[in-house]
Amino acid sequence: MTRTPKQPLPPEQIEQVFQILAREMPGRGPGAMGPKGQPNPFRTCISCMLSAQSRDANTALATKALFRLARTPKTMLKLTDQQIATAIKPCGLYNVKAKNVRKFCRALLDDFDGVVPNNRPQLMQLPGIGRKCADIVLQFAFGIDTIAVDTHVHRVCNRTGIAIGNNAEKTAEALNEVAPQWTFAEGHFWLIQFGKRVCLSRSPQCDICPINEFCLKRAEDRRSKPA
Repeated sequence: MTRTPKQPLPPEQIEQVFQILAREMPGRGPGAMGPKGQPNPFRTCISCMLSAQSRDANTALATKALFRLARTPKTMLKLTDQQIATAIKPCGLYNVKAKNVRKFCRALLDDFDGVVPNNRPQLMQLPGIGRKCADIVLQFAFGIDTIAVDTHVHRVCNRTGIAIGNNAEKTAEALNEVAPQWTFAEGHFWLIQFGKRVCLSRSPQCDICPINEFCLKRAEDRRSKPA
């Protein structure tokens, strides 16, 4: 039997959901300075690349060690793959990430004169920068309002019905279409905190969820229960 594709919540309910999340979840605090608190767009990009499949604490160790060796694209390219890999070892996948760091720096110098672009299409032309990293750089390094979609946001959006996508990039595209414009400044923070505090991956706290009356998964679970 062919399953009916999931449909997102109607616009008026998405608006209500965001209003509730804005009231119940913390937004962007004064200490939110970008991925691992990096001070400029270049280092924000590198930090975001290293954070893939890595715990925050391990990413912090890796970025700190790497930026002790080099802090610009030119100085980074003076390092060997082995030097970079050794520095970033705590974040995992260090051999692959080391090669990506060098490719990113080379492309940044060749294509953009070493200046990180401040728009999504050009950011995504750079090696190692996908949709999530691009949106994080826009939000944190350039102050451009956008809702970056990480694993927490992807899960929350698909589970609740805010936006539907079979991967984080598709969810980001869908979310960009349905989220009210006023949510773009802090929606990233509301959704992440909601995913960490309430809509957990394995044991969602549905009984205390402030948006459970709208939740697509909750409605599906109720329909599947025997009468």
